[in-house]
Amino acid sequence: MDIVHRSRRLAAGRAGKESFSGPVVYWMSRDQRVGGNWALLFAQKIALEARKPLLVVFCLVDSHLTSQRGDRNYSYMLGGLSLVREDLADLNIPFIILNGEPPQKLLQFVEKFSVSALISDFSPIREGREWRNGVAKKINCSFYEVDTHNIVPAWVTSDKQEYSARTIRSKLVKKLPDYLVPFKVVQRQNREVTEDFLTLIPNEIGFTNKILSVKSYEGLSAVSPERLLQEFIDLKLDSYSRSRNNPLVDGTSNLSAALHFGHISSQGVILKIIEEFGKTNKYDVQKYLENPKGNFFDEIIVRKELADNFCLYNKNYDNYLGFPNWAQKSLNAHRGDKRDTVYTIRQLEQAETHDDLWNAAQVQMVSTGKMHGYLRMYWAKKILEWSSSPEEAIISSIYLNDKYELDGRDPNGYAGIAWSIGGLHDRPWFDRPIFGQVRYMSYSGMKRKFDVESFVKLYV
Repeated sequence: MDIVHRSRRLAAGRAGKESFSGPVVYWMSRDQRVGGNWALLFAQKIALEARKPLLVVFCLVDSHLTSQRGDRNYSYMLGGLSLVREDLADLNIPFIILNGEPPQKLLQFVEKFSVSALISDFSPIREGREWRNGVAKKINCSFYEVDTHNIVPAWVTSDKQEYSARTIRSKLVKKLPDYLVPFKVVQRQNREVTEDFLTLIPNEIGFTNKILSVKSYEGLSAVSPERLLQEFIDLKLDSYSRSRNNPLVDGTSNLSAALHFGHISSQGVILKIIEEFGKTNKYDVQKYLENPKGNFFDEIIVRKELADNFCLYNKNYDNYLGFPNWAQKSLNAHRGDKRDTVYTIRQLEQAETHDDLWNAAQVQMVSTGKMHGYLRMYWAKKILEWSSSPEEAIISSIYLNDKYELDGRDPNGYAGIAWSIGGLHDRPWFDRPIFGQVRYMSYSGMKRKFDVESFVKLYV
């Protein structure tokens, strides 16, 4: 599929033309990488056609990151941006960090340098959509959005919220052959074009250098996403469906944070697996999606893109009103049920509950920035059980998840919490106190799945 079919125009500008004298700008946000980035490739296509310099801009909302998410998440992101700057420097493409909220800072930059065209990547999260809408309303040049996070652009896959993985899977399977194609390579930019423009932005370059001067993230350079992916392919892919739900076995890809920050893409992951096994036809993506139970392709394609679909088409993705009607009705019917235990948010945050498995999962998340995926479901369901209302449960779950998980503030997290507490993408189950018809998970059930005692000893 041609790259233009991954984009949509958010603002036409003057007569819909890239007619200004300044550069073409890629506003990098969700997808913080150079290789395998359709938004960057689209921006370069426009720049080459218009014979304009290309540069990449990132808006650093410093107060947002430091106030809630903490130094670990902040340094993780800056570590990735340092690598972005290095990769772009090799291509003679300037990388500029602007300090502040995107609409204001970006529009000032666009006007100051007579930007010819602006290209952004895509996110269904409310904040990012508000930023892009704010820019689109006031910008005076062409403004495009490119979905380089999903394999099939979210708005192409479906024009409505999908009911379940089953309903979106059939749509994705039909479109994958057109969109699951190798990435083009970003071309090296003419040095003279770059150097001429750099003389105009000394202050912006100075701030960027200051922000990225400290190699603050200890893990990204030592264990790159590419290395994690290779280890997963070599050591874990064959056993993924058997081991992925055992927190005592390192059986997952460990790529969730890298995927969240866009250091690597799901399309890049799938293409790498195809490259490794294409000759033997060991991993046929289409075949695996047709028989999806527990396999990696279904998780990284269908489940991941289903989460984006949910956040794109349901404005209440982070609150009680985003739950399916059957779940809301069922939970409402059990609002008055007696809770044997109710914990405050402080008690939950400090892992001060009577449940040693829940406490261990919470400590794992706080100490490492990653709770095992299978435990996340149990963790959120217990918060529902120990909260005075479903509304309080989802608020507490999102607060803790977004504060401590490296992949917090992500559609996967919001969809996962809504599944656990509100039955999203699930069906009604047997009615029981507090939960109503929302699927229940018990301590005894977890003990049948893995050695709970051994896991608890690791963290408590």
